[in-house]
Order: sequence, then C-alpha cells, then structure tokens
Amino acid sequence: MKIELHENPVREVVEGYFDDAENGCRGYNGKLNIRPAFQREFIYKDKQRDEVIRTIKKNFPLNVMYWIKNEGDSFEMLDGQQRTISICQYVNGDFALDCDVFSGLSVDIQEQILNYKLMIYICEGDDDEKLAWFKIINIAGVELTPQEMRNAIYTGEWLADAKKNFSKRDCTAYKIASKYLNGSAIRQDYLETALKWICERDNLEIQEYMSRHRHDKNANELWLYFQSVINWVKVIFNNYRPEMKGIEWGILYNKFHENNYDAKELELKIIELLEDDDVTKNSGIYEYLLGGDEKCLSIRKFTPKMKRAAYERQKGICAKCGKHFEFDEMQADHITPWSKGGRTIAENCSMLCAKCNRIKSNV
Repeated sequence: MKIELHENPVREVVEGYFDDAENGCRGYNGKLNIRPAFQREFIYKDKQRDEVIRTIKKNFPLNVMYWIKNEGDSFEMLDGQQRTISICQYVNGDFALDCDVFSGLSVDIQEQILNYKLMIYICEGDDDEKLAWFKIINIAGVELTPQEMRNAIYTGEWLADAKKNFSKRDCTAYKIASKYLNGSAIRQDYLETALKWICERDNLEIQEYMSRHRHDKNANELWLYFQSVINWVKVIFNNYRPEMKGIEWGILYNKFHENNYDAKELELKIIELLEDDDVTKNSGIYEYLLGGDEKCLSIRKFTPKMKRAAYERQKGICAKCGKHFEFDEMQADHITPWSKGGRTIAENCSMLCAKCNRIKSNV
C-alpha cells in the first residue's frame, strides 16, 4: 500500500460540503466521500464536536486523518469522519460555538480557521489492503461495534440499501420499531438485530448472510422480513407496554408466527400475569404466552425458611421416592403447580430429592 502525508487547509476540505439522505455526505469540492458505506454515521456529541473547533481556533494540532484514493481524482474517508463533519458543519453555519456562528466571527478568525492545515494520510492500494488498514487505524479511536466492523468488510449496494432503512437517524426502522428495539440505529444496533433474527431463521452467521448478499442490488428480503416481525408483534400484542422493548421478537416470530393466537385472550392473560406476585420477569410473559415455558417468567422461588419448614414437616423424606435425604440434598417444588394456580407459599412447598425433581421437571 502506498501512503503519503498531505497538508490540506480547511477551506479546501469544506468546499462544496453537503450532507443529505439522497446524495450522501461529500466535501473537497465533491471529490471526497466523507461517509462511504463502511463508515459509521455521525455520532459525536455536542461536546466532542465543539472541542474539534476549539482545537482549530487555538491552532493546536488535530489528530491525523486518512483518506483512500480511488481511480481518477476522487477519495473516500477512511478515518476522520467525525472530525471532518464537525468542521464542515461549523463552517456551514449548522451550529454555534460559545454563542458564535462561523459567519459572525471576525474576518481574521474566519481566515485562521479556513487556513488551518489538516494532516491527511492518503492511501492507495487494493480492497484487502484498504480494509486491513481501516481495522488497524480504528483500534485507537472510538471503538467500533461488531456490526460497524462487518459493514467495513461487506460493502456494496446491498449494504447501502440496508443502511437506508436501519442505520440513519430517524430511519424507517426507528419510526416503526424503536419501542421494541434496544440500542441505536446510527451505531448499527438495529441492522445487527434484524440480521441476527433472519440469520437465526436461516441457521447462518451474520457474516455469512452478509457475504451471500453482498452483491445484491437491494436488501428487500431483510427489510420485508423485519416488517413482518414487527407487524406480527403489533397484531397479536396490540396493547404496547414498556416490558416489550428489547425482547428478541424475531426469534419468537421464527418459532411461533404460524400459530393462531387470539389478541384479546392474550391481553387478558398478560393483565393476569402482570398482577401475579410469583412472576418476577415481566418481559418473559410474552414468550411464555407464545410457547408455554414457565422458565421465561422466573417464578418466585421458595424462601430458605419455607424450604426448611417443609423439610422438617416431611422429616427429610422425599415426597416422591420416599427415601431420606439431608436438607442440602433436596430441592423445593410446588405441590400444586404454579400453572394450575399453586402459589409460592409455605403450604404449597414440597421437598424432593434432586433426581425426583429433575424427572418431574422433564415431564
């Protein structure tokens, strides 16, 4: 790989700057692609953005940036997107620093900022060399998420199309599903979640799925699948509650979406379970109602005092096999199962040996 250090004044880099959903983000008179497909979205907080401008105004050195030289006279930002956009936004008048917008500064200060020289390494090489360099230089920066690293490897039309729906601020996935998803769209959490769900369906790793579809013209399959998941959730659980956020809905969809559920019946059962003191994991109610596994609910356990009382009442005899065991060799069990109305109270506690309890649990 060929790498050369250049000194480019701010005025050259910000020339012709624009950033919009339709045409992307460019500077350097249109020759620099500031946000290529493998780059993350703009994530700087106001304080970080402001410090970039203060560094330039004080004429302090700013960390070096890296560009990739493409064929012809065009470039892609390899490292330095957050700083570059901060600079461009300030000169463009998108925000004020210490109550001053760029256009309101004195001509001398404006010129000082525009003449400030950015230290830029320009790299030339094949795709593998560029991506290897991208990984190396990002080790010392803001740590990339696993999905951001995958995006760096599997660039192409498929990824660009997927990011339109999953990776932009206020993207479509955010608009229809932010109540159900954890994380941030711009840090690629939404895209990673959708990929994890569809890969579980297809028994694939995320990398394998992205590799298979890398050269597809669009990401329609992923987007249609994601919409099916969210629409299914909204139909069968039509009364939203905060407990629904962050559930692995796609995994549940893959298992249960062909079953026929009655939304009204589900709602009545949800209300009943939310009022049940024995249920200690409310978010597990939804998976329990779909599949019937009580483990999802983390049913309240018998206290040590309840277990000791039951042990003494039984004189150490297992209620199933009739053999005697020491206290620490036995386990508590509901006499009347929780699913049949049995409560986690002393009167409903029975002590079983580990073997009998395991057999009963597997029945």
